[in-house]
Amino acid sequence: MPSKLACLGHSEASPPQPTAQGHLQPEGRMLKGQLPNAGQDLVPHPGSLPTNGCQGPEKSPVPPLSLPAGIGNEDPQAKAKPFTPKPPTRPRLERALSLDEKAWRRRRFRTSHEDLATRSGTSPSRGSLRDEAPQPPTHTGSPPCLSTSLQEIPTSRRAQGSTGGGPSSWGHCISGMISTSLDLLHRDGASAGSTARLPAVDQKAASNPPWTANSTGKSRLQSRLFRAHSSLGPGRPPSPLACDAKPSFSLLAPIRAKDVRSRSYLEGSLLASGALMGADELARYFPDRSMALFVATWNMQGQKELPPNLDELLLPAEADYAQDLYVIGVQEGCSDRREWEVRLQETLGPRYVTLYSTAHGALYMSVLIRRDLIWFCSEVESSTVTTRIVSHIKTKGALGVSFTFFGTSFLFITSHFTSGDGKVSERLLDYSRTVQGLALPRSVPDTSPYRSDAADVTTRFDGVFWFGDFNFRLNGGRVAVEAILKQDLGEKVSALLQHDQLTQEMKKGSIFKGFQEPDIHFLPSYKFDIGKDSYDTTSKQRTPSYTDRVVYRSRHKGDICPVKYSSCPGIKTSDHRPVYGLFRVKVRPGRDNIPLAAGKFDRELYLIGIKRRISKEIQQQQAPKDQHSSTICTVS
Repeated sequence: MPSKLACLGHSEASPPQPTAQGHLQPEGRMLKGQLPNAGQDLVPHPGSLPTNGCQGPEKSPVPPLSLPAGIGNEDPQAKAKPFTPKPPTRPRLERALSLDEKAWRRRRFRTSHEDLATRSGTSPSRGSLRDEAPQPPTHTGSPPCLSTSLQEIPTSRRAQGSTGGGPSSWGHCISGMISTSLDLLHRDGASAGSTARLPAVDQKAASNPPWTANSTGKSRLQSRLFRAHSSLGPGRPPSPLACDAKPSFSLLAPIRAKDVRSRSYLEGSLLASGALMGADELARYFPDRSMALFVATWNMQGQKELPPNLDELLLPAEADYAQDLYVIGVQEGCSDRREWEVRLQETLGPRYVTLYSTAHGALYMSVLIRRDLIWFCSEVESSTVTTRIVSHIKTKGALGVSFTFFGTSFLFITSHFTSGDGKVSERLLDYSRTVQGLALPRSVPDTSPYRSDAADVTTRFDGVFWFGDFNFRLNGGRVAVEAILKQDLGEKVSALLQHDQLTQEMKKGSIFKGFQEPDIHFLPSYKFDIGKDSYDTTSKQRTPSYTDRVVYRSRHKGDICPVKYSSCPGIKTSDHRPVYGLFRVKVRPGRDNIPLAAGKFDRELYLIGIKRRISKEIQQQQAPKDQHSSTICTVS
């Protein structure tokens, strides 16, 4: 017959209660183990001294533990003495092994059987510890199984009225693990109605407590708690200690103290581990090293009225997810530029912030980014070019914005070229002035200077997106174009592009050298009657054309992949339809010794946009109530 276990009492204020099936309630005198309640005396409970055995379930699946001789023969009332654990001389401030910084996303939760075998230095197949003579445990420091991971258990889970305890077969943690971590975790699972149970431990491993190991073994056998939740991502296997209760732990990756001490995050290194813009940080946010980019252009025609809803533009139905970065360029912008920027912020909501916004006359550009990505952007720089000098209001020209995201540099240009059906040469001249006149970058270093050309700004960046009202028209006249528009959509688009001036000039290489344009599958975006779907019905009878375009250029082949290229036919407040493109852009790790934006964003604009959203939601919720209360019932 194996020797019976000693009952573990907690305190006088918390008498032991009958446990759930599968938990041990051993007999004998109470062990002088180190309990979490360091300030309380250990007083044996009267209910733990029966002569025939401790109360509990009829049969426990966990084998009994053998204790050193002499423990069960002494009078617990006479021998029990108060014991106050001494603080450790050198506390171990380490995180749980299951939350290792580099493997926390891909780790596999081990079962308690595997974990015990790992701690004992044997494989799960062998499943037993080395046979050594048992010795009584010493209590000169903190319990070996208590580490900083125990402090992560919420205080609310240590309720005084909790019942049940964990299995008492956890080897070297018999004096601490049972009465602390496993007990608390199992109590939490029982209170949440969970049916998760720990598997039985090898009897031989349980009968040979590993406190007899040498000092090296003690260090290796330090117990570390698993976090009791399984919400580290979709498809992750649940922890054996997990319960059905809602997790209350952070999913942030832990930061080791030695990594913080190793280097300064303000002065960069190369692609070394731990760099703020380095490969490790990039892999956390973009495992496939590609980001989602939204680029849009819209000629507002100077209209004061804005669309009541911008969802069709910024959140198109074809995209299941919002993008990581939004860049919107406007030509002939509305008179209230600030209102336009507030509407953008309001539409995208609190998950996005305005990284940068600027204007050049009637040209506007806004850059919005997910708020958790602002730390990986360099300072944003801008430059302008005016192509119509005689005009007091700068309606024609270009506006460029550039910055580096991780290790990839971006340039965004919005332009408004010269209008007129036959003024192709003037538009080519506008292009040449723009590539030569934009003085970018300034203080942010070029990521690949040996590939740059001083006469062409588009060669100084890894990714360039040029969008705007280029004003290139369809040749052939209004009658010919209308005849083509009566055909099927697929046929008429390809037929229209054969008359497109921009397509012809790009094939010649006279404009947008090295640029590409996604395939067009939408109707011409110009010129509509305001508020209608009909093309120009005025006396001028302007020819429908693809004036609004988005083109891109990549320094590295294949870094930019177009996903969607379309227009917004539902926005009818201008004679132009907005045109947008969705892209997947490859992002490379870089150095963090560049001038960083350090989390800068337009805070005032952010707050205004959030208040707008809240007020609109309240109005929408209140509208049905008002309509219901205003209903008048008549009885005839």
